Amino acid sequence: MSRRIDRVEEACKEELSEILQREVKDPRVGFVTITSVKVTPDLRHARVYVSIMGTEKEIENSLAGLESARGYLRSHLGKHLRLKFLPELEFVRERFAEEALRLDEIMRKAKEDIAGGD
Repeated sequence: MSRRIDRVEEACKEELSEILQREVKDPRVGFVTITSVKVTPDLRHARVYVSIMGTEKEIENSLAGLESARGYLRSHLGKHLRLKFLPELEFVRERFAEEALRLDEIMRKAKEDIAGGD
């Protein structure tokens, strides 16, 4: 059963990424990357983890755009995947990319401080 869930999760991730990139025309949806999808064992719910780049306002707008497009995404997902039940989509913001950029900035500043202290 877990192999099937893994395949469904990967297929959802690929299809949703494709749909977002090619078909969603909402200008609020900015630079959004789907990092992973986790599906419940009954395949009725899917958490879609997204990384969003931009200012806090742009991120909020992108999340609002994703929520607005939820039905569209779900229906298009149904056209591409053959599942008995289409999962309800829930979007969850991941902050890995943001944290990586923040840490990179901290390390850059520390390096400058060290170089300037010599």
